[in-house]
Amino acid sequence: MPNFENEPLLGGQPGPLKRVQNGIVHTVVKTFQLSPVNYLLIFVPLGIIAGELGWSSNAIFWLNFLAIVPLASLLAFATEELAEHVGETVGGLLNATFGNAVELIVSIIALKDNQVRIVQASMLGSILSNLLLVLGCCFVAGGVTRVQQTFNQTVAQTMSSLMALATAGLMIPAAFHASLPEPKKEIGFPEPGSSDDLILSFSRGVSIILLVIYILYLVFQLKTHKSLFEEQAQEADDGIITTALPTDDSGKEVDHLSVNASLGVLVGATILVSFCADYLVGSIDNIVESTGLSKTFIGLIVIPIVGNAAEHVTAIVVAMKDKMDLAIGVAVGSSLQIAIFVTPFMVLVGWAIDVPMSLYFSTFETAILFVSMFISNLVILDGESNWLEGAMLLSTYLIVALAFFYYPDVAN
Repeated sequence: MPNFENEPLLGGQPGPLKRVQNGIVHTVVKTFQLSPVNYLLIFVPLGIIAGELGWSSNAIFWLNFLAIVPLASLLAFATEELAEHVGETVGGLLNATFGNAVELIVSIIALKDNQVRIVQASMLGSILSNLLLVLGCCFVAGGVTRVQQTFNQTVAQTMSSLMALATAGLMIPAAFHASLPEPKKEIGFPEPGSSDDLILSFSRGVSIILLVIYILYLVFQLKTHKSLFEEQAQEADDGIITTALPTDDSGKEVDHLSVNASLGVLVGATILVSFCADYLVGSIDNIVESTGLSKTFIGLIVIPIVGNAAEHVTAIVVAMKDKMDLAIGVAVGSSLQIAIFVTPFMVLVGWAIDVPMSLYFSTFETAILFVSMFISNLVILDGESNWLEGAMLLSTYLIVALAFFYYPDVAN
């Protein structure tokens, strides 16, 4: 006797519950097939369990460190999928905002714990890792089989000029601070009229100016001079970034996630990142005590690898495909977003929650930033690249990493 219990009536469409189940399965399968790095998601529950059960600081730090890497990739993936449904302009804003979601979440949690040193170091580290490490890897990976690679010189010059402005925005507070009397060593928020209070007020003013410049840059990129960036957009549309997306048996790319599915992945990944980041930041003090590493080194070298892992891979892959406009846009564009959006934004967040986050970096750190900006601008201003220029950038990054490995923590 035939069994009709599990068959839809009259051969019709599956019921609402079945459609929801199919949608969830499709979302999960497509998300996991996006990239091999997503198999690291196994570390997400392990990291949360380690934090909840109070495992050793090393276990908590490294498990949550590995957990945030695939979550950063998921955030980028969900943002791109959502951008497919909301149009180019809004999509550009989404990518600009959520592209740095991991850095923002980690930094906000660190600020709430009054870990200003970690926030400043991670901001500077993200800028340096993109300008030197990622860009250097792109030049080496793309140039090792080619004599020369070319890219849009006008776009590169625009980004270089904005990076110079951002660098000035971080160097001038250091010069301002150096010209003031020795700050009072007070615990807590700076007293009104003290040099600490002056540098804080100055940093907040500079942050507002940098954020305005960032908004103008978005208008320049998405509206008034959109044609300059159309080649990069065309490369993305041609599947350069989406080559890892799942395909069916015929080799045809599967349809994009729906708006609800994209939002679900975006919200879920953001919540998980916040949990993992909370445990990771909370273990830093014990890591510093047990390993002897400075907070500056952890924030400047280690943590930026987490937030920028997906961008690192994307930039290198597209450089190997000789799509240098897109590689430059990812590497230098990410540094630009950190410098004129995330860092000033964190100063304003600190203002809102009464944490003295400023744009003042030590003389050593501002010198490192200036040298990095200077050498990266030199190699991209001509609109051409080769593997030797990449090796130069990588060697500069290694020198910086070695310097900060031995550089002790000092109070600002």
